[in-house]
Amino acid sequence: MIWNNEYETMQPDKLRAVQSSRLCELVARLYKNVPFYKQKMDSLGVKPEHIKDIKDIVKLPFTTKDDMREVYPLGHLAAVKNEIVEIHTSSGTTGKPVVDAYTQKDIDIWSEVMARTLAMGDTCKNDIVQNAYGYGLFTGGLGVHYGARKIGANLIPISGGNTKRQLQIMQDFGSTVLTCTPSYSLLLAEIGKADGIEFSKLPLRVGFFGAEPWSESMRKETEANLQLKALDIYGLTEIIGPGVSSECMHQDGLHIFEDHFYPEIIDPATGKVLPDGERGELVFTTLTKEGTPILRYRTRDITYLMREQCGCGRTQVRMHRLLGRTDDMLIVRGVNVFPSQIEEVLLKIEDVKPHYQILVDRKGQLDSIEVQIEMTETLFSDEIKNINANEKRIEEALYGTLNVHSRVKLVEPKSIPRSEGKAKRVIDKRQL
Repeated sequence: MIWNNEYETMQPDKLRAVQSSRLCELVARLYKNVPFYKQKMDSLGVKPEHIKDIKDIVKLPFTTKDDMREVYPLGHLAAVKNEIVEIHTSSGTTGKPVVDAYTQKDIDIWSEVMARTLAMGDTCKNDIVQNAYGYGLFTGGLGVHYGARKIGANLIPISGGNTKRQLQIMQDFGSTVLTCTPSYSLLLAEIGKADGIEFSKLPLRVGFFGAEPWSESMRKETEANLQLKALDIYGLTEIIGPGVSSECMHQDGLHIFEDHFYPEIIDPATGKVLPDGERGELVFTTLTKEGTPILRYRTRDITYLMREQCGCGRTQVRMHRLLGRTDDMLIVRGVNVFPSQIEEVLLKIEDVKPHYQILVDRKGQLDSIEVQIEMTETLFSDEIKNINANEKRIEEALYGTLNVHSRVKLVEPKSIPRSEGKAKRVIDKRQL
């Protein structure tokens, strides 16, 4: 189901005209109202009149998360304060939080793009949406909430956590759509199975999972365990929250709502824009945001863009699901290692569970990786020699992908901490 035919199936030349008009208006407004951006543009010798087409976006400055923290809380506000109706922030776990301030128009746009997202999974007013994303300053819960309300679906705003109750609600009310983080979906499946729930007998049919990277193997695990179609969704607090892009039922890349969020892929080292199909860092410009618009925001997410039309009929560009991040990339003995690479290997191996942690340490001048993985009950009850043999087998598989040795330690079932939100996969003990 396509929610907004006008924009989601718009022809490229017409879309480019829309993007160009919106970018020109945005740049003029930022230059006039936001000293932060006026200073950035002046330092590059760029004036609003230099921006006449969407292709001129390369003349504009990049914005980073550190830039946003420097102007905390509202130093990048482009609207009058009394026009702001809602504020969200990032967690701030690695520094000052990033602030996203919304006007009523911004909330309307957020509702629109989240309705488009949910419609990617054929969500309609007859559906019962169990929203297990966290509510509050985190954008996940309310983003889904606004989209479901716009569609007119029956919404259960249960928020995150309280897994037993989640499962009871799912059964009692016949939830058909589930929204939560990928790691939490696995926890729901694990606890549900232990409680004797047969998910194949529930009306659940589709799930929208995002807020953390996850692999294709984890998707298959989720679909098999929960008996639904698992769709990847993408968003950032800095941009608007969830609703920036989403997979449709074809699961062939995430459709970007580029009439609102203009994407670029750049070389993370040089900032040079890369052609479609080439991996690099994802950059977004908010073309329609009023409260806290942002120019060329460097997401640190690694992906690539695809222009071939999807079988669903939508014409807007798609992004491949995330391949990693430039800032959670581990450099171990000179080798670039992404946690997603490790996960992809592990989830193809029998006798281990999709619960793991990656421990990175340094002894003297030598880095080391230890991957702790939960065993199945069957393997756990096996002889020590068989467990050791499986550890060696997994080590070889990881080396074949990473080209760097990692120690594998199989641990007993349910010994790795579970998460009701984003899973903490990497523990880096190095003093870098």
